[in-house]
Amino acid sequence: MRRWWPLTLRGSGAAVLAGASLVIAQRAGIPELMYFGVLMAALLATAALTLVIARRTDRVTRTVSPDVTDVGARAQVVVRVGLQTALPTAPGRWADALPAGLSGHASGVFPATSSSLGRDTVPVELRYEVVGHERGVHALGPLEVVTTDPFGLVRRRVALGRPTPVTVAPAIVDLPPLPPTGGEAGGTRQSAALQLGQGLDNLVARPYAPGDSMRRIHWRATAHRDTLMVRQEEQESSPAATVVFDRAVSRWSPAAAEAAGRDLAFETAVSACVSAVARLVHEGYTVDVVDSDGELLADPVDGGEDAEARALAASFAAITARTDGSTARVIPASAAVMMGPVVVITADPARDHALAPGAFAQRSALPIMLMVAPHPDLETARAAGWRVATVRPGGDIATAWSEATERGLANVGR
Repeated sequence: MRRWWPLTLRGSGAAVLAGASLVIAQRAGIPELMYFGVLMAALLATAALTLVIARRTDRVTRTVSPDVTDVGARAQVVVRVGLQTALPTAPGRWADALPAGLSGHASGVFPATSSSLGRDTVPVELRYEVVGHERGVHALGPLEVVTTDPFGLVRRRVALGRPTPVTVAPAIVDLPPLPPTGGEAGGTRQSAALQLGQGLDNLVARPYAPGDSMRRIHWRATAHRDTLMVRQEEQESSPAATVVFDRAVSRWSPAAAEAAGRDLAFETAVSACVSAVARLVHEGYTVDVVDSDGELLADPVDGGEDAEARALAASFAAITARTDGSTARVIPASAAVMMGPVVVITADPARDHALAPGAFAQRSALPIMLMVAPHPDLETARAAGWRVATVRPGGDIATAWSEATERGLANVGR
């Protein structure tokens, strides 16, 4: 039956039978058949009336766990419906509307409910799983419920509740560790630590100031300098790294600027960006993520804070390419002062004069460039001292990262 037709197959047969009985009774003069036709019509009207007064929805809520899912990951959706109904209702069917970026089996049997007289609502809980296929913020819902009357004659189709936004973050790929030796990564891959009075080398002495605890007096330094000295804990600086995500639309498809998930190459680049941040943060670096024009795309992520790295990935759920600025730079000028690792995610860096030999790649402890393109030109970046690897759109990011960190220059997009 069509969606707009309110009668079931049984109800449609009853309507045809009622109409035929009335017509034949009028022409043949059979009163009994007339009574039968009126009875069938009254039965259909009563069935429709019970659907109108039997069920009213009080509230619909959805809970998505986890609240932010990654591309390719599963999430559990729990839909809780509160019903107010004066009469018991028969089982029906339910279906939750899924956007294009999510897939799953979001339908099933809506259970029969008892009367809610004497209590506030009748709770109904529905569960299903979804898989994120496309990065972005998607609207899940509304919930559609199809119910019938106790006789199975009339169906009612209603949309319940409002859509619920679901965030699908770019996938974080588990990248191989950075080179194990200090020389490979600039010798700075240590977490910031505050050593509290443990007699280590990073404890220094300073002159006593009013308010300092007497328990912090550094007796050796006091005897040496003939003045009261106290222990001063020295804070080790957290090593810094920069990830440059080139969003200039001229180096991507125009669709990358329209909405998330439209350009496969750009989606691969977003995943490579958040994966590089997650690896560097896990290694102990404080990471800045900037655009090719130098704009900070997110707050700096402190070293060792893996949860913050995942939060950054969630904030990139709706990021898109941007219109080009006045310069064709891939690497912002601000990155030239960085002495730690610099990771550049781009597609076509050939027009950037900063890639010329003698540019600032030599200043970085670990200059990595990942090019997301089918057949990019690697020679310019190689000559400038970058560790270059490429990955095809939708290709293996982890292999490209491994090639770049190990000074590999081969095309690994396979």
